[in-house]
Amino acid sequence: MKQRFLLSTITILVMFVSLSCTSKNKITREDKNDTKINVQLSCIAFYNLENLFDTINQDNNDEEYLPDGAIKWNSIKYKAKLKNMSYAVSMLGLDYSPVGAALIGVSEIENRWVLEDLVKQPAIANRGYEIVHYESPDFRGVDVGLLYNPKLFLVTNSKSYRINSTLFRSPTRDQLMVSGYLQGEKIHVIVNHWPSRSGGEEASRPRRNAAAALTRSIADSLFNVDPKSKIIIMGDLNDDPKNESCSKILGAKKNIEDVKDRELYNIFWKTHEKGVGSLAYNDQWNLFDQIIISKELINGDKNKLKLWKSEIFYRPFLIQQEGAYKGTPLRTHSGGVWLNGYSDHLPTLIYLVKEVK
Repeated sequence: MKQRFLLSTITILVMFVSLSCTSKNKITREDKNDTKINVQLSCIAFYNLENLFDTINQDNNDEEYLPDGAIKWNSIKYKAKLKNMSYAVSMLGLDYSPVGAALIGVSEIENRWVLEDLVKQPAIANRGYEIVHYESPDFRGVDVGLLYNPKLFLVTNSKSYRINSTLFRSPTRDQLMVSGYLQGEKIHVIVNHWPSRSGGEEASRPRRNAAAALTRSIADSLFNVDPKSKIIIMGDLNDDPKNESCSKILGAKKNIEDVKDRELYNIFWKTHEKGVGSLAYNDQWNLFDQIIISKELINGDKNKLKLWKSEIFYRPFLIQQEGAYKGTPLRTHSGGVWLNGYSDHLPTLIYLVKEVK
């Protein structure tokens, strides 16, 4: 299948050691053998947008995010939120890719219309991001979605999956699966927002385990069609990599060498072990915003898509610079006070590369 791509071409070295910039869209790495290869690079990200609600009363529990609601959500705040989030989105991947992120999974969005408003913002309008979204039955009305640059990614199929379990007193978020072609190779992206820890981590654990089981079944269905499927699982999982939902139910491994056929690798497990996270709660960093990939994206020929590096997108403008919560993500509201911030979560992203001759 032929496509027209706007991709970053970079020069890297096989051993991926030291980095030096050579131009706007090229980098050079040097190893002991001084072996250079040219690759095309794609940035893939996930971002919890923290309650991106519009100001219109919908058929969901959105009363808090209305002009007469508890936090007095109005058009001024909504427009400021869109401006802030679009700027953050515009910066994702720019360290190595002048065209930004090819794919961005998002969560905590009220409906398709808020995403339509987001992608029209001046900071990212020229990217031409398109949207994959399905309305889900979550009590608060929040959904997941996928933004994609159609010049970089060709969508061929999408489907929304619902969790049916007696563990849930009210419906939770659906899971989104999108298939398509990135750099001419077929990939599958599963976007998640697993149930929260409301009521305590232990009491709520079975609900996240049920969500993990659904994600695993989606992945297994893809493996049944093609055992070498290239799968990217992303989302706010409301658990850390070592928790049961991720490590046992989903079965995402910490070490690359332990990943066998039809298995998954949790890119951010070792990152979290270093004390680094994507959100902070009670003076502790959690890494709920994870990206997990199948074996075919970590092993294989160098002329195929494969993982290069990952990152928690920690930038000063996303961080509170003073007060009791200094050093943590600068959110939109805190304690009922409008901070005009971004999100209580930091974005996470990965870079995939593919050799070009």
